[in-house]
Amino acid sequence: MAFAALVGAAGFRATPSVFLHPLHAEFNWPLATISAAVSVNLLLFGLTAPFAAALMDRFGMRRVVCAALLLVAAGSGLTVFMTASWQLILCWGVLVGLGTGSMALAFVATVTGRWFVRRRGLVTGVLTAGGAAGQLVFLPLLASVVEARGWRTAALIVALAALAVVVPVLCWLRDHPADVGVTAYGAPSPEPTPPPADGRGAARRAVGALRGAARTRAFWLLAGGFAICGATTNGLVGTHFIPAAHDHGMAETTAASLLALVGLFDIAGTIASGWLTDRVDSRVLLGGYYALRGLSLLVLPSLFAETARPSMLVFVIFYGLDWVATVPPTVALCREYFGADGPVVFGWVFASHQVGAAVAATGAGLVRDQLGTYALAWYIAGALAIGAAVLSLMLRRTHRALPTPALAIASQS
Repeated sequence: MAFAALVGAAGFRATPSVFLHPLHAEFNWPLATISAAVSVNLLLFGLTAPFAAALMDRFGMRRVVCAALLLVAAGSGLTVFMTASWQLILCWGVLVGLGTGSMALAFVATVTGRWFVRRRGLVTGVLTAGGAAGQLVFLPLLASVVEARGWRTAALIVALAALAVVVPVLCWLRDHPADVGVTAYGAPSPEPTPPPADGRGAARRAVGALRGAARTRAFWLLAGGFAICGATTNGLVGTHFIPAAHDHGMAETTAASLLALVGLFDIAGTIASGWLTDRVDSRVLLGGYYALRGLSLLVLPSLFAETARPSMLVFVIFYGLDWVATVPPTVALCREYFGADGPVVFGWVFASHQVGAAVAATGAGLVRDQLGTYALAWYIAGALAIGAAVLSLMLRRTHRALPTPALAIASQS
């Protein structure tokens, strides 16, 4: 059930990329203005995550995910009535951003932390691949709907899809293994359902985890690298790949299919990354992933054409394998450095991911408006990704997984 919720969250969030040109054509809004709504969506998608993780500890995953799905349905459905750009920012930026952020990767960290002791890296990869599956399912379908029926029909489909997931979540999503009389996978013996992590409110716990983590070198290296990760995936490629391909004469449905193909290979890449995370130093994995991503982005501008040439297909396959392969090792490192607060700290690291994505989404729109081409945006992103590889390799090893942020701080002092 967690996988299904993640599929929906990623599909809902990826949808604006097929709306850029239709909204520009109908309302004559600049691409930078429309991209600003996407940036708000991306920003809230990330900033919501640590608070959602704390809320899941306090009120349960099921309640938080259901509330998130209702926000997505409201935000997407209300866009059909909008007449001004600020309404797009409110509906798709704020409501959908808050909703999808509550079902983001901090949810993955919470699920794996509660339900698995062994194979956490692999399970993290499988659940993260739900995001790729969401992109794979939604993008080609919605691009076809936009072309045949208009963007309003596509927005309503998203709203109905979000509502359709609410009932299964209510029926089958459970907060702890003890709720269904089982033991976490790999746990030595059954454990009772744990109480909330502490007596603080969700906001206080989230801020407290950030305060402790921010005193460590590891947090800033992880957050810096993940900010660049967001800039080079959701922010740039996820938002602007389709309009960039369209600039070179490629049909939007073809470009959407290529982006969905990225999602297909992302499933394989992320699951493989989870498997590797259980066996290989996560710092080395992150360094390799970011370096290869940077090199691929540097050659992307030369691959765009009216048709999907073999060289572009090679890029799509390669980039798909690398798309969110960074998540399993990043989750593992948050758990290693910050122990029990690892999921909440990962929520803040993921927030930095979305800050980077938001900056890239707006920045690339401005580059396109001012220069008439996205080329400079691709080159800057490639250089940044190589920088993220350096940051990842600067992370220090710990002798053992640390149970609390306080010990993590002490180990690095």
